[in-house]
Amino acid sequence: MSMLSFEKKYRIRGGTLLGGDLFDFWVGPFYVGFFGVTSLFFALLGTLLIIWGASQGSTWNLWQISIAPPDLKYGLGMAPLMEGGLWQLITVCAIGAFVSWALREVEICRKLGMGYHVPVAFSFAIFAYVTLVVFRPLLLGAWGHGFPYGIMSHLDWVSNTGYQYLHFHYNPAHMLAVSCFFATTLALSLHGALILSATNPPGDGVVKTPDHENTFFRDAIGYSIGTLGVHRLGLFLALSAGFWSAVCIVISGPFWTRGWPEWWSWWLNLPVWR
Repeated sequence: MSMLSFEKKYRIRGGTLLGGDLFDFWVGPFYVGFFGVTSLFFALLGTLLIIWGASQGSTWNLWQISIAPPDLKYGLGMAPLMEGGLWQLITVCAIGAFVSWALREVEICRKLGMGYHVPVAFSFAIFAYVTLVVFRPLLLGAWGHGFPYGIMSHLDWVSNTGYQYLHFHYNPAHMLAVSCFFATTLALSLHGALILSATNPPGDGVVKTPDHENTFFRDAIGYSIGTLGVHRLGLFLALSAGFWSAVCIVISGPFWTRGWPEWWSWWLNLPVWR
């Protein structure tokens, strides 16, 4: 069955969360839907606001353009447009675009009769972003604790935040996040390499089956998680990385204000060392 005829089978009305049949159609290969329209609206508006903000600045250098959050003196209130209010509007647009895209994915899943793994996974990325620009600033009492929208300014914010808590890599949640990022890379690189080696045998060799793949890892490390299991593992590790990366920043400031090496003093005070 060709991909085109496969798509026609599922291009049917229904499965929408909002808007009914109003936007229940496709443009080429892309499903629109109510949340497709809102995604486009918020993304376009946010982009135009960034461009307008850049036009009010001193440079068009892509590396130097920056839309800064409000000064801490404005707290959780609305700031004047050119003193952080623009950052607040762009943040609203970004959240609107991201959430709309996730809900559009839900509608597509409903049409295809499949699980919600993709929108759930994307929601972890949304959670990490909202933690930085909404949850943490709320807990600290000022929108100014959010990160600026810009390339170099954002990197500076990351660096300054790390130095603020001395050695940020001593943050235990940061350790978990980085470990999960690396473990995701390791697991999926092993999986991808195995698939390529099985489906591209040397010379005129016969393409190998999952039985061969399982046997390889049983011989190599004593255990094979299986063809479905490795994808579940990759998803779990990737979502864990996103989750713990959000946790590591939200506990820095609202719940821990000293340098992170001090947190490990409990280890040095264990009775076993006395």
